[in-house]
Order: sequence, then structure tokens, then C-alpha cells
Amino acid sequence: MENPVALNRIAENSVFRKGDVFVLFGELFGRGYATGLLDEARRAGMEIVGITVGRRDENNALRPLNAEELSAAEERLGGRIINIPLMAGFDLDAPTGGPTPTDLLATMTLESWELERLDWGYIEQCRDIATSRFTNALSQVMAVLDGMIAEGRNVFFAHTMAGGIPKAKVFLAVANRIYKGRGPRHMSSQALLDSEMGKLILQNFDEVTAITFRHLIDFSAGIRERVEASGAQVRYTAYGYHGTAILIDGSYRWQTYTNYTQGYAKMRLECIAQEAWAAGVKATVYNCPEIRTNSSDVFTGIELPLIPLLLALRKENGGQWAEDQWQACQELLADGFTMKDVFQKIADMQVNEVMRPFYDFSAWPMANSQAQADLTIGTSNEITQMHRDSKAMISDLLSALVVEATGQLIFGASSDPSGPIQWLNHDIVARRLNASHLQRKAPAPLLAQAAKDSQLELA
Repeated sequence: MENPVALNRIAENSVFRKGDVFVLFGELFGRGYATGLLDEARRAGMEIVGITVGRRDENNALRPLNAEELSAAEERLGGRIINIPLMAGFDLDAPTGGPTPTDLLATMTLESWELERLDWGYIEQCRDIATSRFTNALSQVMAVLDGMIAEGRNVFFAHTMAGGIPKAKVFLAVANRIYKGRGPRHMSSQALLDSEMGKLILQNFDEVTAITFRHLIDFSAGIRERVEASGAQVRYTAYGYHGTAILIDGSYRWQTYTNYTQGYAKMRLECIAQEAWAAGVKATVYNCPEIRTNSSDVFTGIELPLIPLLLALRKENGGQWAEDQWQACQELLADGFTMKDVFQKIADMQVNEVMRPFYDFSAWPMANSQAQADLTIGTSNEITQMHRDSKAMISDLLSALVVEATGQLIFGASSDPSGPIQWLNHDIVARRLNASHLQRKAPAPLLAQAAKDSQLELA
């Protein structure tokens, strides 16, 4: 893809209604994008159905949720969970009695990991076992789900599976240096990708983040055909990341967090959506802005592009509500610091010559560099130190707003999706938030401004 395709209009739901079925294809854990989409499905009166990844017992055997776990998960979801384990990835699978890929990584050390070699024939066996396990379970899940969808009901499948990091000490130590290290602790992300450990991890990312979307589309074909034959509709969405256009020096420009190792899997996810779309399936990957989540917190600096959302709220005519968000963020800063100080730090980083190569969309995802890591991580640490409390951050407040807006945008756009890949940039996120919050204060609809086209620059 040569250029990002931005979602540039705010649409409202015109398909999904009370009694339709919303399927969350991924377990709901803590904070994350899925909560915003779930809120919209509940607001529409849809029946919520979820799946579980299951749990591993002390012998590494995969099991369903027990009664207590199931009750807690269903309460968190606000719907029914089909309690058949759908854990993706092959890092914990192996032939009977053999070591798992995670076990193989556990033998590596910080001194040896770059030189270690893996038996790729054996790894392929583990991968085949995992695929068979997952697809057999998925067939059972779809059989149960089919019986839960009444005739004439529309169905919304929301894919949320992502990740695939193996719990191996050596990888966690390496990742800590790549994503958090600067100065003498810096480590090149390219060194990881060039290693056999890195190649294994990229394969596992593919399985969890991307290939599960293909399995979902393929194994729900029977449901899709039955639903569409009744005159109802089926939609598939997935969450992507491929950089975001934010305000840089007054214009919306594409930028990205570096190094986003999962980027290769996210691009494969996009390709799967394109293939499905070409086959007549309404499947769309929505590339969302950076936020802080339980999983993204490993990437120091990923929260920095989030802060300029405040600038977008003003630029897109947010009025007093936008000013209220600025004030709420100001109150999170320690005495002696202002939002002007925060934005000066971000602006200095954005225009630094070190960052210029990383604004190349066609080169994504690029490896990190010593200078880039020092600048990004250093800026992140400095802004963190400006806060009153490191557990109450500007990025937390803004993340919640992005989750709200992306849920509304994706749910609204899914009635009549315009393509297989869409970027949700800061302009449309800000316009969605402004329209929603200003509408709550004034009876007159304020969506006219939100219909204007996005203006995006590629550096």
C-alpha cells in the first residue's frame, strides 16, 4: 500500500438493532480498544457473545474456564461466553513429551541468543499441532454460535486477538532493552529480527494477530451464508496499527512509533482483509491511533503521539468541551509545569533531524536506531516526570477518549464499510469526540463539520 486510506466521514449505525448478535472474537482483558466497540453494541441493544482463550493448568494443558472464571468473564463482557478454549499461537504447543517453542527459548541466554539455532522442522510440527487444536476448537465454537443466531438477525464479528509474546526470560530481557533501553542499554531491534528467536516470535505474532482473522472468516462461512440468505447482513472488523496522522507543526502528518515489531503481523492482517473483501466479504481492518493499554506499556514512547490529540480537539472546533480536556490534562501535571511545556518537548522531538527517516510510510516498520531510541525514550521519561503521579497520566485520559471515539467510528462505519483497510487519524477522532460531546449539550445536530474530508500529509 502506497498511502494510508483515511476514514474521512462520520457515519451512524443504520444496520444493527436490538436482538442482532455481536461476537467478540478475543477475550476481554482490562483496558483496550474493544471496550469502546462493545459500548456501541450494547447501546444498539445487540446480544453480546464472547469467546475465551482458556487457561493453562500446571501441566500446560489447555482447559476451559472454571465456574468462577466464567462468571467473572461474562460479567466483564456483559454477555454469554462460549467456553471452548481458543488460545492462538504455537509457543506452548508440542508433540507429546516434547519441548514447546517456549521451552526451547528458555535454554537461551543473554550471551548466546543471537547465535542459537532452532530446528525449524520441529517448530513446524508445533505450529501444525497448534493450528489443528485451534481450528478444531473453532469448529465447535461456530456450531454453538450458529444455534444462538436467530433467523433474520444481523451479525457483527469483532476480531480482537493480538500479540503472541512467548513467556521466555531471555526474550523479555531483550525486549526490555529494545523498547526501554537507551545509552549503553540500547539494543537494535534489527538484531532481534535477524536472530532465530526473532524469526520464531514473528511467526507466532502472525498466528495470533493475523491468521486468526482468516480462520474466523473461513470457519464462519456457514453462518455467513445462512444469515445473508435470510436477508440479514454480516460484518467483520479487526484492530490494526500502521502509524497515525497527527498534528505536526499545524498539519496532519503520518508518523509512527518505532520499533513496532508486531507491524509485520499487522500488515498481514491487512492483506487478509483485502483478500476477504475481494471475495465479497465485508471485512475491514481499522488502523487505530496509539493508546496506552496493558500490552502497549512495554513500548516506552508509544504514548507520545497521543498527546497532540488535544491540538486536534481545538483545531476541529471542540469549543468549551475541548478546553475542558486541556484543563483536565493540565491538572495532572506537577506544580511548575504547563501543557505548553509538554508540547514543547513533543515538538522538539518531532522536528529533530533524527526523526526524519522514520516519517517514511513506505519503509514501515523500520528498525530502531540508537539516536531515535535515546530521543523517544528520553522524551517519554521527561514528560512522565512532569506529572503529579505516574499512575495518573495525560495519556490515560486521552486513551479513554480514543477508545470511545474509535468504538463509535468503527460501529458507525460498519453499516456501510468503504474498504478493507481504513486509518482512524486524529482529525476524524477529534471530530467524532467533539460531535458526540457537543451534541450532549445542545439539541441541534452538529455533524456537518464532521463530514469534511481529511487532509493528510505524508512527510
